[in-house]
Order: sequence, then structure tokens, then C-alpha cells
Amino acid sequence: MKTRLWLGLLLLLSIRTAHAAPVTTVHRVDLNRYLGQWHEIAHLPMFFQRHCLGDTTAVYGLRNDGRISVRNRCRTAKGWQEANGRAKVVPDSGNARLKVSFFWPFSGDYWIVGLDEQYRWAVVGDPKRKYLWILSRTPVLDAIELEKAKALAVAQGYDLSALIRTVNQPEP
Repeated sequence: MKTRLWLGLLLLLSIRTAHAAPVTTVHRVDLNRYLGQWHEIAHLPMFFQRHCLGDTTAVYGLRNDGRISVRNRCRTAKGWQEANGRAKVVPDSGNARLKVSFFWPFSGDYWIVGLDEQYRWAVVGDPKRKYLWILSRTPVLDAIELEKAKALAVAQGYDLSALIRTVNQPEP
């Protein structure tokens, strides 16, 4: 019985995903404005963030070779966890699609699917809707702006039922 239930749920999910419109990115990203520190406001659950308790940040910088440095950091029960990687812009994507690698030769899609006009917040995901982050320039995002970001994600077909709000301490 349990097997049939799981198979039914998987079939339903695959039908829903098959009929969803493809994920699209924002038209263009000004990398100079996008670089710098972002605070995670919320994310979909994922294995590599399982120990993160809060205060999660991502810092992007321009490297000498034209790629982008990536430093992700979060607070855990044992202190701080940090991962350093690099990203490259996907050609002809308006700088809205990147390939990010923390462990060579593996890389993942990093698509900017929503972006505030003033670069105060961003919604980042992947084309399979497996990953999603809502990022902000500040540790706390005002409720109205958060709802705008979430609405953009839902419009892109992301299921936010498992969305995890990140616990951030406001900067002094």
C-alpha cells in the first residue's frame, strides 16, 4: 500500500513538473551592483545546509580571471561553517545565469529569477526548481518585500510549502 501511495505521489509530481512552464531568469543583471554581501532570508531545504542554524550569508566578488568568488557562511551548533567556491557567468544570459562550483569538476546552476530594481533583494533558483534562496542586502527583509519575492518564486512554479525562514540577527 505504501509503495502505491509513493508511486502515485511521484507520478503526480512528475505530471505537475512536466506541465510547468520553464523557469526564466531576469533579463539582465549588473554584476557590479550584484557583487558584495547578501543575507539569506529563506531557502528550500537542501542537504548541504542541514547544519545551518542561521545568520547565513553569501559574499560575491570579482576575481582577477573574470570569474566570481563565492563565500557562503552560516552559524552552526559548533560555530561557523564556510564554503568557498567560484562561479562563471553563462554566456548570453545577461549575467542572470551562473555556474557555481565548490568542488571541481562539479558545478550547479545559479539562476537569478527575481531581482528588486534597487538590488535590495534577489530570488535565486535552478531550472529544475530543486533549489531556491531568497536573499537580501540586510539581515531582515520587510514583510511586504518578502511577499513580493515569494510571489515571484511561486509565479516561476516553485513550491514554497517547505520554505525555511532563516534566523538572522539584525546588524547593530
